[in-house]
Amino acid sequence: MKNVGNLKVDTSGDREIVMTREFHAPRRLVFDALIKPALIQRWMLGPPGWSMPVCEFQAKVGASYRFVWRNDSDGSEMGMGGVVREIVPGEKLVATEKFDQPWYPGEAVVTHSLVEKDGKTTLTMTIRYPSREARDTALQSPMEQGVAAGYDRLEQVLAAIPTR
Repeated sequence: MKNVGNLKVDTSGDREIVMTREFHAPRRLVFDALIKPALIQRWMLGPPGWSMPVCEFQAKVGASYRFVWRNDSDGSEMGMGGVVREIVPGEKLVATEKFDQPWYPGEAVVTHSLVEKDGKTTLTMTIRYPSREARDTALQSPMEQGVAAGYDRLEQVLAAIPTR
């Protein structure tokens, strides 16, 4: 296991990467930030200088989703999409993930699990790749730093939401 800031990164079996982060917010708010486009666009941006001009997501099993990120300095884009496979409101979100320009072969399955204790929520994201090679390719990319930066932004977004 290694830490990237507040993000813990580990592997499981031959094909999975497991990333865990605690947030100082109730589980329902963290879950909302995973499924509501207006919130997703505020935190899921990767490195500085990127925006998300396309953010289409419906919290419904079987629904397709689409995200496109744009590098604001050179206009290059990165897109991905998938299908929502499972939703347990406030607890679990499972969806497939496939990038337009595949930097790893095949399609991954991403599971977000949320557990709340004492007003804090632990978010565990497990990415299951189609092969060990795909997982190892992902591990060699800057993905961990992008996720850590996004989760740092998510902590700030959550802090600005009233928790009534």
